[in-house]
Amino acid sequence: MEDVFKEGFKVLEQIRSTQGEKLRIAGEMVAKAFMENHKFFVTGSGHSHTLTEEFYARAGGLAFVVPILTTELTMTEHPTKSSYIERLSGYAEILAELYGISNGDVIIIASNSGRNAYPIEMAIEAHKRGAYVIAITNKRHSDSVTSRHKSGKKLIDLADLVIDNCGVVGDCAISIEGLRENLCPTSSMANSFIAQSINVECAKYLIKNNVEVPVFSSLNCDGNEDHNEKYFHQYTRMY
Repeated sequence: MEDVFKEGFKVLEQIRSTQGEKLRIAGEMVAKAFMENHKFFVTGSGHSHTLTEEFYARAGGLAFVVPILTTELTMTEHPTKSSYIERLSGYAEILAELYGISNGDVIIIASNSGRNAYPIEMAIEAHKRGAYVIAITNKRHSDSVTSRHKSGKKLIDLADLVIDNCGVVGDCAISIEGLRENLCPTSSMANSFIAQSINVECAKYLIKNNVEVPVFSSLNCDGNEDHNEKYFHQYTRMY
């Protein structure tokens, strides 16, 4: 247990010390998009889809987030279905069209390896439409593998801004004697801190520019239903 905390804090400290300026820029880009009436998308496949849920429709979260989060990209229906889907060429183009990614929008794409077709092609499609692309990825892992996309590129090669989750190759940080596989993937805890850092930096920038910040409150606290309903109707239920 102590090793889990040790490795987790080590990764978070690396993110704080090496990615802080990038997190500030990401928050500022999201805020500017909102101020100019553009959209803010978040997407990821496999376990990286949890980054989308960290941003989307939760207490203390920005209400204007647009999640690109189909069941095919998650483990909801089958544990390995998303692994096959994210390797299929053409799916990102369909979703980019369906969700209406357009000029001036910002999209965060999460992929620990950044080697599969879905995150790579989503970055390509977003750029075609004039959107600003932020990647959240594991630089060590990405640098250690080859691309599975026909272009030979990885997400890290295509993003306008790359935020490193500072994990190890394979994501799992703890080895135990007598066990072949490592334990404790750090990307989930890293992505949670990255998401919340971007949220806070975005809110600070909006407040600095005298813009009202739409933020969800907890539905499990009395009196918040009407507050959230307004934002659900305004931002979330259009997709």
